[in-house]
Amino acid sequence: MMKNLQELIVFVDSGDTLVDESTEIRDENGVVIEAQLFPGADEALRSLHRAGYRIALVADGLEASFQNIFSRHGLEECFEARAISETVGAEKPDPAMFRCAMKQMGLTEEDRGRIVMIGNNLERDIRGANGMGLHSILAAYSPRYRMSPACPEEQPDCVADHPSQIPELVESLK
Repeated sequence: MMKNLQELIVFVDSGDTLVDESTEIRDENGVVIEAQLFPGADEALRSLHRAGYRIALVADGLEASFQNIFSRHGLEECFEARAISETVGAEKPDPAMFRCAMKQMGLTEEDRGRIVMIGNNLERDIRGANGMGLHSILAAYSPRYRMSPACPEEQPDCVADHPSQIPELVESLK
């Protein structure tokens, strides 16, 4: 059975958006070998995947860390593309991060208006998405970063106070 693909494309951050960074256990090389997800984050991601959204991981960190985390939680199949800073050679808000995911998904500059970035960091995720002309959802349940925009470029389109709100907020942007 062919899955009905949604028009909106989802880019999602990892640390303190899906993964609770306070639970990370790292090896001697700084690679995350184990971490817990925020309650409801796995179901939110699976729900978007089941609904036919194309999803890309757009995250700063080490490739091996994300491989360890998402394989352990059985979420690898949710990601069609991965733009990881270690591989890209840049970090958000650099447009190279977003363009890498777009390229992997066969998207063009004209597709920017149908992409939403979900992340917890106003300076990196939201500013980067807004600067590219993408929609943005702030994961405001992260306790480690400020949640008040310092400038108009950091103003998200929507705010999720809990991971369970993400699918509904994505739907509202269609």
